[in-house]
Amino acid sequence: MSQTVPDRAHIARCLRQVTDPHTGQPLDSPQLKSFQIEQDRLHVVLELGYPARLFGPGLATLVSQQLEVIHSGPIKVDVEWAVARQATAGQTAAMANVKNIIAVASGKGGVGKSTTAVNLALAMAREGARVGVLDADIYGPSQGMMLGIPSGTKPETREGKWFVPLQAHGVQAMSMAFITTDKTPMVWRGPMVSGALQQLLGQTQWDDLDYLVVDMPPGTGDIQLTFAQKVPATGSVIVTTPQDIALLDARKGIEMFRKVNIPVLGVVENMALHTCSQCGHQEAIFGHGGGEKLARDYDVDILASLPLDMQIREQADGGAPTVISDPESDIALQYQVLARRTMANIAALAADGPAIPTFSVTED
Repeated sequence: MSQTVPDRAHIARCLRQVTDPHTGQPLDSPQLKSFQIEQDRLHVVLELGYPARLFGPGLATLVSQQLEVIHSGPIKVDVEWAVARQATAGQTAAMANVKNIIAVASGKGGVGKSTTAVNLALAMAREGARVGVLDADIYGPSQGMMLGIPSGTKPETREGKWFVPLQAHGVQAMSMAFITTDKTPMVWRGPMVSGALQQLLGQTQWDDLDYLVVDMPPGTGDIQLTFAQKVPATGSVIVTTPQDIALLDARKGIEMFRKVNIPVLGVVENMALHTCSQCGHQEAIFGHGGGEKLARDYDVDILASLPLDMQIREQADGGAPTVISDPESDIALQYQVLARRTMANIAALAADGPAIPTFSVTED
């Protein structure tokens, strides 16, 4: 082994031999926060652009193995992270405490969007992020139930104008369901719904969030347009099933976010494969490869391909989604990868210095 005292260039060369699986890019000098050698012990500190509490130790091991090429003594690698605020316009006072806002959307209902949103948020929190969930589905709010918040629980208020988010499973949460009752029908026209969304957005006092996951209603109507106008969104995640009709509507969702200059972080393909609990036979009930084709057509990432599994529904309905109730399961690990890829893509957006989103409506 080389006896040369490692310097920053030597260490950077070793880092370039390790690929971050969630960005697809090799590590390099920007991720090298610091290093020092004391009594023949090399201590390297890496800094990623996204939280990696669960993933970090494995990455540290890979880097240590590469560093053995240039250093024969003891090696210690620590993985830290710093979440950057994405450049956006129009931040309100209440949103100043939120670094990045992620819209989880679908073109149509019934594709598992809300379940994906809550598991995404919980997986982010497990990685060490400070996370909030905003239920923007005014007509059919479901995040309260999925997070196990008892019906009738009301948020506290501050100074007569701020709602204090509720806490559940380590995430902050706000929903129209916390203000009304489960027996209150939302028989509202579009302007009333848009006004309710603006109140939820502008009057919730989030506590220093790295990410706010917004569970959007299905479609491309009033609420989506209000969101695009009023919210400094970092990016969107599109949820679909492989079914042709779902893919058709998902395309509309992608086109809408592109028209309002909100980056599409990637596509989640839900209900991709069903495994029979009796015989183990696997079948693509809703079709095969649709999500991949959608992502390929729009040059965006497939963030996850999740199965059609009864446990996902049961655990969410029971107030303890899969990421919390069965964190070591294969499905929970897929949600964990979804969270890492989403956060990594946000970090890449910040590094690239994207244009500040603008909003416009045309006749086409």
